[in-house]
Amino acid sequence: MKLLTPEEGEKAVRLARKAIETYLSKKEVIKDRLEGVFSEKRGVFTTLTKHGELRGCIGFPYPIKRLDEAIIDSAISAATQDPRFPPVRLEEMDEIEVEVTVLTPPEKLSVPPEERAKAIEVGRHGLMVVYGPYSGLLLPQVAVEYGMDEEEFLTHTCLKAGLPPDCWLMEGVEVYTFEGQIFKEVEPRGKVVEVDMRSCSI
Repeated sequence: MKLLTPEEGEKAVRLARKAIETYLSKKEVIKDRLEGVFSEKRGVFTTLTKHGELRGCIGFPYPIKRLDEAIIDSAISAATQDPRFPPVRLEEMDEIEVEVTVLTPPEKLSVPPEERAKAIEVGRHGLMVVYGPYSGLLLPQVAVEYGMDEEEFLTHTCLKAGLPPDCWLMEGVEVYTFEGQIFKEVEPRGKVVEVDMRSCSI
């Protein structure tokens, strides 16, 4: 998968913020379309943080939409549809940092359940657990930010799916890994930087 340049990463974050602020102020979904990598179908998540605390995070694990369209949709949803939080108010955007994670397609782990922990790398991989109608996803940065090891990361992904914490050891439960390229504001509306989670991993 072709990586985004720093300039493209900044465009991605600026697009996400514009989408949110336009929607919150006018209830309109922007129609901006960008060229190059933004015309490719990519999975993407938009994460919002306020004073260091999560304020919303929603996205698309699979590459089902153009990247620019996916960024716009995930950004608006992160601000207004995350069931864990009340909708973001426009005035809050002065205090919120916007982060965009562009994903590689999820790949199913093809090792026995007891070897799954050895097959993932904290700081590199995000995880998705699927069992019947249940599914849960955690981005690569989650394990690093919360100091999880591989087994803890698997456990928390199971819990995110609404499944028992040790479900990753069960036959029939599917575990997928993916990677993400992360761009974020260092402060609200501030400089956009790329985050290398592998340099931060435990």
